[in-house]
This record gives sequence, C-alpha cells and structure tokens, in this order.
Amino acid sequence: MNRRSVAAGLLALLGAAAQAADPALGLPPRPAPPAALAALGQKLFFERRLAVNGTLSCAMCHVPAQGFTAHELRTSVGMEGVSLRRNAPTLWNVAWVERLFVDGRAASLEAQALQPLVHPDEMANPSLAAVTARLAGWPEYRAPWRRAFGDANITPARLARALAAYQRTLVAAGSPFDRWRWGGQPTALDAQAQRGFTLFAERGCLQCHPMGARDALFSDGAFHNVGVQARSEAARAQPVAVALAPGLATEMTPAELARIGVPDAPDRGREEVSGDARDRRAFRTPSLRNVALTAPYMHDGSLATLDAVLDHYAAGGWPQDAAQDPRIRPFALPPADRAALLAFLRSLTSPVAADLLQSDSPAR
Repeated sequence: MNRRSVAAGLLALLGAAAQAADPALGLPPRPAPPAALAALGQKLFFERRLAVNGTLSCAMCHVPAQGFTAHELRTSVGMEGVSLRRNAPTLWNVAWVERLFVDGRAASLEAQALQPLVHPDEMANPSLAAVTARLAGWPEYRAPWRRAFGDANITPARLARALAAYQRTLVAAGSPFDRWRWGGQPTALDAQAQRGFTLFAERGCLQCHPMGARDALFSDGAFHNVGVQARSEAARAQPVAVALAPGLATEMTPAELARIGVPDAPDRGREEVSGDARDRRAFRTPSLRNVALTAPYMHDGSLATLDAVLDHYAAGGWPQDAAQDPRIRPFALPPADRAALLAFLRSLTSPVAADLLQSDSPAR
C-alpha cells in the first residue's frame, strides 16, 4: 500500500470523529494564542511574496494537505529549485517543541520563524528590514495588522510573533491512543495496537519517546545520533538505481551522479550548533504523534516508510558509526510484532488531522 492510500485510509477512519474529539487530549495544557494574531500569522504563512522573488511561502515546505511537511521528496525544494539539506519536519503540535530545527538552533518559534526568510537557499531575502519594508507596501495587510497589534507598525519581531501564533494553533492530539490511555475509553484502542504499545515499551523506545502520567509529547526533546546520517553517507558511496522512464531503469555510480546533480551537503547535526564533537550526527528526537501521516522520515528524509524505520532500528541502526547512541541495539522483529508496532504508531494519528489536512489556505 502506498503512502497516499495509507493516509487516505486513516483519514477516512478518523474523519467522522474529528468534530467530537478533543484535539489537545494527551498534550500538556497551554494557552491558545490571540485569535487576531493567529489569523494574521496564517495569512503570512501562505504568502509567497515573503520570498525575495515572490515564489515561495512557508506552506510550500510545510504543506497542510501533507501533514504540514512534504511527501514527494526527501528534502524540500528551496529558492530557484535548490534541494534543501534537510527534511521539512511536521508543524503539528510544534507549540510544544522547545528547541526548533532538528539541530535545535532556535530557542523559540519566534526565533525559528525569521530564519528561513533570510536563508539564501530558502526565501533568500537580503535582510529582515527588506522583508518588512516590502510587507508595509501591501495594503491588504494593514487591517489584519491593526487587529493583531493595535497599530500598523510592521517590525521583524511582530512578523515573527504572528507566524509563531499561527503555528501554535496546529494542535493535533486526541488520538485513539489518547482516548484509551487518558480519555476513559477502553475500547478506543484495539488489541493489536495495545500489544504494539507493550512492545514499544519493552524495546526501550520510551527512553527517547517518553510519556508522562497525564500526557505525552512522545519526544524527549534531546539530540541523539541514531546512525541515520552515517548510514546515508555510506549509501551515497554506492551505485544507485535511477528510473529513466516508466519501466526503464539503470544503475549509476556516485561519480556519474555527481556530473548531473549536486551531492548532498555534509551534515554534522547538533555539533554545528554546540561545537561539541559529542553531538556529531545527533538530531532532535521527533514526536511520534501523527507519524503515519508525515513521511518521509529522519532528518534527511532517507527512510520512506514506517516499515523502513522499523527495519533501521531492528538492525541496530548503523553500528559502523562508533558514535551512535549505545542504547540502539538489534532486536528480533517477527511479522506479528511488526504489525503490532505499526498499529500502535498509527493509533497516534489525531482525528482532527482530517480537518487540518483539508484546511483551506487563504492564498496559494
């Protein structure tokens, strides 16, 4: 079954319950952002003119209809078609993420929101002042800006606040697992998914994807080397199959590929931020909420399916990387256990995902 049909099946099963579900069930409490500020942020999120050449918006890497990530490619496409270095992480429940970007270089959503605007491979603006000056000339933003801030003064800090406020509205919990675990609905989770949860705990997965007594982010927010970057680097040294046309493929060496494309840029992960060699190839643990709808996986999008993710961990990650987290060790994964773990992971899909996936964008 392909990725699109899996997503469609989940939405069909969950969509009917979307209106009745509590979208925050299973998440720690936090206040909602002001409505006028979030509405302005939503308008900005879909605004292509924020890019220097008017072609890219936040929503083009974090596509609502694709779980606020992007399914088609391992990594997103940036300015003038450049391939970005990392996979676009989902924005669902991003309000609870304390260190943004997979290397944790931004300490808040406000700090994160401004960086793509001036990144040369993303929106490529020469400065934040250039962005706000251009924004000040768009008359359709004056009234929403006044509603959000009380006056029409446009500053980078206010732009960041608006974008961050919209992202904090993207709440998607209340999953079958949440209703079973915390919602007093013992039949919300079937026996196979319950067994999958037991296996998940027994395999030690809760060490990095923890749960609290009353809620669960399913992420420790920390940075770990799980062998993916070293595995990807090793794979790039091997010949690869390339589809030339439907039903026609060939094998190309790395040298041949280098003549027709741009090789992946090196990625040292958290070390690039901390300067600590112990953080080499370490990336922030993603939440598992809505994970069935947010492929491809890992910081570089190198694993296309949840099955591939399970294969990676069952094999012990990439033991050839001596710096890999020592807690990652091989384990047996018979078919029944695999099916149960997948059922558990799919049970973390929020029913409100049906509504979020069908969100109408104010501008495209």
